[in-house]
Amino acid sequence: MEYRAVVPDQEYWRRQIKCQYACPVHTDARGYIRAIAEGDYERAYLIARGPNPLASICGRVCGAPCEVACRRRNIDEPISIRALKRFVTDVFGGRWRPAGEFPEDACDGLDEMVQMARFLASREYRRPEGKRVAIIGSGPAGLAAAHDLALLGFRPVVFEMEPVPAGMLYTGIPAYRLPRELIDAEIELVRALGVEFRCGVKVGRDVSLAALRRDFAAVIIAVGAKRARMLALPGGDAEGIVGGVDFLRAASLGEPVRLGLRVIVIGGGNVAYDVSRSALRHSNPGEDDAARLVDRQTESDVSRIALRQPGVREVNLVCLESREEMPADEVEIIEGEEEGIRRHNRLGPKEFLYRTEGGRKRVTGVRFRRVLSVFDENGRFSPVYDDNDIVEMTADTVLLSVGQVPDLTFLEADGEVQLKSPWQIQSSLETLETTAEGVFVAGDVAYGAKLIIDAVASGKKAARSVYAYLTGTEIRTDETQLHFEIEGYRRETGYERRHRLAVPALGASERLADARALVEKGYTETQARAEAGRCLDCGVNTIFDGERCILCGGCVDVCPTLCLKLVGIEELEPSPEIESLLQRLEVQAGWSAVIKDEDRCIRCALCAQRCPTHAITMERFQFREEYHPCTSTVGEAVAVS
Repeated sequence: MEYRAVVPDQEYWRRQIKCQYACPVHTDARGYIRAIAEGDYERAYLIARGPNPLASICGRVCGAPCEVACRRRNIDEPISIRALKRFVTDVFGGRWRPAGEFPEDACDGLDEMVQMARFLASREYRRPEGKRVAIIGSGPAGLAAAHDLALLGFRPVVFEMEPVPAGMLYTGIPAYRLPRELIDAEIELVRALGVEFRCGVKVGRDVSLAALRRDFAAVIIAVGAKRARMLALPGGDAEGIVGGVDFLRAASLGEPVRLGLRVIVIGGGNVAYDVSRSALRHSNPGEDDAARLVDRQTESDVSRIALRQPGVREVNLVCLESREEMPADEVEIIEGEEEGIRRHNRLGPKEFLYRTEGGRKRVTGVRFRRVLSVFDENGRFSPVYDDNDIVEMTADTVLLSVGQVPDLTFLEADGEVQLKSPWQIQSSLETLETTAEGVFVAGDVAYGAKLIIDAVASGKKAARSVYAYLTGTEIRTDETQLHFEIEGYRRETGYERRHRLAVPALGASERLADARALVEKGYTETQARAEAGRCLDCGVNTIFDGERCILCGGCVDVCPTLCLKLVGIEELEPSPEIESLLQRLEVQAGWSAVIKDEDRCIRCALCAQRCPTHAITMERFQFREEYHPCTSTVGEAVAVS
């Protein structure tokens, strides 16, 4: 057997902190989780808030790529990172701290606010003299761009077509998941930096892009994917077929929407569950509750029967995927079932059924066909159907949640901004600048629909590109990396055996009794510290000193996860980096090596404690990125994606 091994370099150590490496804004999740475990909540908040101006919101609704990457998943379940962020932001969120008040040791990794403060105070910082920048869209990308531009000395003006700021955060995420007062608090913090919001202003209707380019030093387009994809199927033009995000928008803004008693939601992602669960909570205008008591019940619909009460309608969620293939988060599926949503897997819409009254079509149901497979052998979306297996469902309303796209019609009058597709603007991979000078993009229009935290990262990147474009000075970073030995390293008793704590939530009947009742109640302090104590602290590494090692094998014997192995040099799979290392060390035949499987290591330190020669040490990896200016190349050449 040959073992594939790598020689650690600077990028290797960063990759070991999997949660931080997976985060688009490089939040040191491990840092704030360990701070929570130690009871240092303010430090935890500073770490979480440093690179993310919407940390409080992400603590509620982030897609949490950090949890997907979490090493603890290899043992049982990942750390509940998002819920822990919510815990500290609930304690300290909504409080703006001047940059100078952040402590020097605010976090072990990338503390962006500290570095930003140092850069702004340096002589090299080129002040933009209050130049105005227009931002189209006030969603997470627009807010992040406005936040950072204001810190950099600009005067951002945000144009939002809706009557309230925050974009899809307000109109696309139900209040039972994201409280409106929290959104308002984050908006006020951004406003306090000097950002101006102009709501109810639609670019292309109330003001042209050409006018913005004329009146502002630069423009950032961050409109987001707010338009629902519709299905071009027979009967698709019937009344009662509504885009899911259009329904969420109307419900969020209090606009009257009549759904009827039977609703079909087509889609299997998180948005489809937002739509379905919002439909359950929705009240038709002027509807008599007594008329809503009549509904069909089946023996298998146990949860639905238990929850039958005035105000609850029948909602059927239908998707192409099997239960295991569904893209929706597990908690969404489970809570949806608890609330009574009827899930139907492996069905694809074939046509919409309707009746004609007075020359107008009105949807009455959907005809579905059985799905044999959703993806081909290469994992690409390529559904295969069985046209002989047909299922029909009746409905008063059909809500479509099969994707979202931006509305870019306002660009039609400006021929300089070129499109990569009908829903994506052509832009530079490095700077996000479009084909029109001084016009940048951020969020979904730059790369397609992604997570909220991706939009935040994109907005921050656009802000720095605008700074470079308008000042001629680009903000670059230099990284310093160090390992520090931890004297007397110890972990919480039994940390490796603790199971993930479910985030406390309201019961289904309580959730449905109040449309705005928050489903998640969040961790208590005791629960938060217990869950944080499960973290493997992946910023800590076992460092081996080959000069001291006597190849006794004690570390291998004591390792509880079998992540260490003593092997002969000839058992290592050849590679250029391994060959270079062996030559540099003048390794001879018969030598041995200790190899380590990082994914199995739980940082327990038993190997270091067992080593008789102190050849193994537990060391904390730290890196810090220092900002420095350099001559900008933004605008000189656009390498479009």
